[in-house]
Amino acid sequence: MDSDGTHDARGTHARPVPHPAVPPERPAGPPGVPERPAAPPGVPAPPRPGEAPPLPAGAPPLPAAGPPVPHAEGPGAGGPGTGTPGAGPASAVAAWLDEPRAAARPGIWRFGYRLPKGARASERLAPVTVVGLLIPLVVALVLWSLWRRGGLPYQFAPLRLFTPDDWWWGGTLASPKTMEGAEARVVYDGVFFAVLVYAMGRLGSWPDVMRHFVGRRPQPARALLGLLGALVALSFVFPSAFPGVGWDALPVVDPLFSLVALIAGGYDLFASRLFTDTLYAVITLLVVWPFARVGGWWPYAKERLAARRAAAGPRAPVPVERPRAEWPGLRDAGQHEAADVLTAEVAAGRMNDVDCARVTRAWTTGRPDFRETVLRQAGAAWTHPSGSRDLPRRTGRHDLLAHQVRIGRWVAAERAPAAYHDAGAALGPDVLGTSLLAVGPSGSGKTRTLVEPVVEALALQALTGSCALVAVSSAGSPLAVDSAFDVIVRIGDPASVHDLDPYAESDDADEAAAVLAEALVGDLDTVAAQGAATALVQLLGPYRAVHGRFPALPVLRELLEGEPTALSALREAVAGDEVMRRELDARVRQAGAPGDPGRALADRLALLNRPVFAGFLGGNGGTDGNGAAGGTGGAGSGGAHRAFSLRAVAHHPLRVRVDLPERGHEEAGRLITRLVLAQFHAVVREAGRTHFAALVLDDATGAVTAGSVRRIQRLRSQNAGVLLSLRTVADVPEALHGPLYGAVGCRMAFCGITTWDGSRFAQAWGTEWVETTEVARHTVFADQPMTRALHALRKLVTGKAVTTDAVTVRQVERERWSASQLAHEVPPGHAVLSLTTVGGEHAPPLLVDLRG
Repeated sequence: MDSDGTHDARGTHARPVPHPAVPPERPAGPPGVPERPAAPPGVPAPPRPGEAPPLPAGAPPLPAAGPPVPHAEGPGAGGPGTGTPGAGPASAVAAWLDEPRAAARPGIWRFGYRLPKGARASERLAPVTVVGLLIPLVVALVLWSLWRRGGLPYQFAPLRLFTPDDWWWGGTLASPKTMEGAEARVVYDGVFFAVLVYAMGRLGSWPDVMRHFVGRRPQPARALLGLLGALVALSFVFPSAFPGVGWDALPVVDPLFSLVALIAGGYDLFASRLFTDTLYAVITLLVVWPFARVGGWWPYAKERLAARRAAAGPRAPVPVERPRAEWPGLRDAGQHEAADVLTAEVAAGRMNDVDCARVTRAWTTGRPDFRETVLRQAGAAWTHPSGSRDLPRRTGRHDLLAHQVRIGRWVAAERAPAAYHDAGAALGPDVLGTSLLAVGPSGSGKTRTLVEPVVEALALQALTGSCALVAVSSAGSPLAVDSAFDVIVRIGDPASVHDLDPYAESDDADEAAAVLAEALVGDLDTVAAQGAATALVQLLGPYRAVHGRFPALPVLRELLEGEPTALSALREAVAGDEVMRRELDARVRQAGAPGDPGRALADRLALLNRPVFAGFLGGNGGTDGNGAAGGTGGAGSGGAHRAFSLRAVAHHPLRVRVDLPERGHEEAGRLITRLVLAQFHAVVREAGRTHFAALVLDDATGAVTAGSVRRIQRLRSQNAGVLLSLRTVADVPEALHGPLYGAVGCRMAFCGITTWDGSRFAQAWGTEWVETTEVARHTVFADQPMTRALHALRKLVTGKAVTTDAVTVRQVERERWSASQLAHEVPPGHAVLSLTTVGGEHAPPLLVDLRG
């Protein structure tokens, strides 16, 4: 029940989830937990709470944990140190848990992250906006003064045009003759005032200024400022209602009353007190409404009302904000007993960061047996199937709660956003899920500064149950220590415990043929992948129908070469199966024909049919009825090496490393790399997987094919990702350069790349609009004799001619990073990195100091 499905073996392998090479120590159980009764003879006793599985005899203990976590300083959240607690002092684990992890942009190290001062600084109103506010105000006052004096040309022409002539005295511009004329004049002034206020308000951005100074303030200051503005506006509309105010009323009330009188044809309506009070109320609401919106009166009133109702009801206990080390999420959900046990484990130093992240994942995924398991096993609950609760050695800085590993520091360059200035650069499954392409020459630090930290981080996350890792080491350079992996496949090494199943434990002949065709001839332009898969399935299907397994690679080579004995024996075996007989006959007819992919497939298989690879890739599989070597497809191998299926990573949080062969087998190593990549694409498609699956290729030379590029694009929707490391883009066929850069979401260019490689990154990163300033200096030629004399004297004294500057500011489209900049301006130990998260967030290509 507590295994989370990770202890259940899949397939027929004897031990698909191997035991660790270096088990953890046995920490003491929490105080107050009774001892368990002794187990019967021959049955291992279950572990106490806080204990790891029993140690085998002679197993060395884990090394001591790293130093305590230093508190973060500055935007990068850190000073020197590991930043990752081990099973050391309780304060280190508790401090690590309690450290804030603020939400940040993609690629920022969140552990103790603080926004830089430049990003935290409040917005200031631009000087242009202040001037734009004052100038329209002055213009409005001048225009209103001229309007009141009748000084504007053709001021009353619209009024005379839209009103009857008998309202005005003849020979005058706008002298009212009747009551209607007098009231029309007042309405006309009000209309002009309203248009003037609206136009100047728009030109001066008065609403934006109001929102800047008032709308950004917290309550109740915001509501009080809105109230103050409303009172000032009402004092200009109703000056008689405010004692001590001596200015005239703005044309707001009188035009409205005059308009009512014109429409009603008299003043009879104003005899009603109710009518006049209603008009005054409407005018007051219209004046106050903009200030109420800016001041947020209605939301603030609802908030206060809700608070008053809550205070009037039964008084609830004031919630106490607990630190993360006391597991507040469990307490809020009523799991107080489990929270107390885990808090005691952290305080006693019996839990490390891996244990905390593993238990947190079990809680967030909704394990139904959470309480019982925690009370029974405490910090050792849901331990990884290998029994490991930490890595034997760490070299990077990890934050398992945020699922990040720090790889460097973002450089505070001009083109970098303020949020990235001197912040830590980090990677996690959120960005690795879109796949990452890293290009840099040998010696640029790809393995040391990128591949090894990522492999170490994914191995740690695998111990928490949230990740499965497959790492393919380049020849002669194994990644990390052996004890950090559950399975190590050393192709061509007689001391290797595990072998690699070439068919990934598939029981479908079409799937196995597609994977094998991709690995063998996926990089060849002369052989179509579909044709190669068809040729393989015509042999794999009949062979499996007869023997119940797929053939070993040496037997498959004989069948592809058209060996008469092998084909005759297989044809006789399938004589009773009409469908399989037709498949095999089709293969026999196509053998040796022009364009037959069988010859190319057999030639590639010959690379793996060398003495150094004898016994590997299914070469140990017993004998069939005809005396040929048996295969591995689902039955395992009967030799010294246990066949390992890559399909296990789709069901278990395994840590797998594949070491490529050395001593001049480069082409065979590339073929094996393509095989692992093709198998990885096939197995991650299986549904029901909750953990992230990652494939790391330390050297992806020859692994990128047209088929793999298409599959990489689909990985982000399958909760999986790959890391591809290349010395140069020239290791990829030129026709795939564009599709490859488009398929991956993260791109990294190390120092020392060539301009040819840099041009691919420049095209992928595109352009941006920037503001440029050009200054042109022109010599001033004077016409007057005195001016010429002064210019000559100035030139004699300063040595420079009198010039005038012409400044041109314009928006231009510029490459984010040009090929020349990438080739010549990236310092040693640095790289340019762009990121894309699975959710679609982007981080622009920025310079990263990998030594920070």
